[in-house]
Amino acid sequence: MTKKKIGILGASGYTGSDAVRLLARHPNADIAALTANTHAGKAMSEVFPHFFMLDLPKLVEWEKVDWTRLDAVFCGLPHGTTQEIIAAVLKANPGIKILDMSADFRLRDKDSYAQWYGHEHRALELQGEAVYGLTELYREKITAARLVACPGCYPTAVLLALVPLAKAKLIDVDDIIIDAKSGVTGAGRGLKQNTLFSEAGEGLSPYSIGSHRHSAEIEQEIGAAAGSAVTVNFTPHLIPMARGEFCTSYVRLDGATPDDLRAELERAYANEPFVHVTKKGVLPQTQNVRGSNYVQIGVVADRIKDRAIVLSTLDNLVKGSAGQAIQNMNLMFGLPETTGLEQIALFP
Repeated sequence: MTKKKIGILGASGYTGSDAVRLLARHPNADIAALTANTHAGKAMSEVFPHFFMLDLPKLVEWEKVDWTRLDAVFCGLPHGTTQEIIAAVLKANPGIKILDMSADFRLRDKDSYAQWYGHEHRALELQGEAVYGLTELYREKITAARLVACPGCYPTAVLLALVPLAKAKLIDVDDIIIDAKSGVTGAGRGLKQNTLFSEAGEGLSPYSIGSHRHSAEIEQEIGAAAGSAVTVNFTPHLIPMARGEFCTSYVRLDGATPDDLRAELERAYANEPFVHVTKKGVLPQTQNVRGSNYVQIGVVADRIKDRAIVLSTLDNLVKGSAGQAIQNMNLMFGLPETTGLEQIALFP
C-alpha cells in the first residue's frame, strides 16, 4: 500500500507529539504536515529535542497547509478551537480522514455539549456525523467513518472496564463510583501552576470534583450500553508521574459475583489485541502499560457484600489518545488494526 500522507494539528502538544512518535515508525504513514501556530517556523526537534533523528516537516500555521494533498489529519488542539478548524479542513478536502483527539465531537447531544463546555457547538452539521472512537466498541462504524472523535483518556479506561458489565446487566449502573488518577501530561503542556514540579511532585491532588467534563462521555456510553440514563460519581486526581492512568471503579453487583464480572470481561475481550484482563489475584499496574497501546483490567471482590472493585489502567497519551487514534486510522484505511502499535511497555 502507498504510504498515506498525514498531517497533525497541534503537533507541539503532548498528544500531538506522541502521534508523531508513533507515526514516525508506522510503515504506512508519511508525516507530511505539522502545525503549531505558536511555534511556526521551528523544526520539530527544537520543540521536542527527542526527535533529533527524524526528518520531519517544519511546524507551520494551520492556515498554510494544503489540505488537498493529505489523506488523514490528527487533531491535538484544545476543545473549542477544534470545531471550526476541522470544518475548514473538510471543506478544503471532503475526502480527508479526521482523527480528532480533542473533546469537540465526542458528545452526541448538542445540549449536553453546551452544558459541559460552556458554549454552543460551532459545527453541528459535523457533530451528528462524528463516530465515537472507542475502537473496541465501535469498530464497524469507525471503519466507514470520515470523522472519528477519539475518547478522552479517563473514559477509555473506565468504559472498557464497565461497558461490557453494564451491557450484560451484571452491575447496578445507578451505583457507580469512579476514583481516577492521571499523570500530569493529561493537563497539557501549557504552563500551569498546579503542574509545576514543586507543586505536583510528592503529592496527590483531586480536581474538578463532581464537575469533570469526562463524566459526560462516561455517562453517555454506559447509558447507551445499559439502555437508560446514567449518572456516575467520578473524581479525578493528579498524580506526580509524567504519563499513565489508573481508574478504580466501585460497583454494586446485580445478581452476579466478582467472578462473573471477570468472566464477562474475558469473553468480551477474548479476541482484542490491546485489552488484557488479568487473572484472579493479579492486579493491573500503570508500569505494565507505560508507553504502550495496551489496557489492563482486573476485578477484585469487595469485602462489602454484593460489591466489587474493577481496576483499569492505560497510558493516557497512547491508548488514551494518540495510540487509539492510530488504531482507528488503521481501521479507516483497511490496515491491520495493530499496525505501528505493538510496542511493549517501557519497564522499569
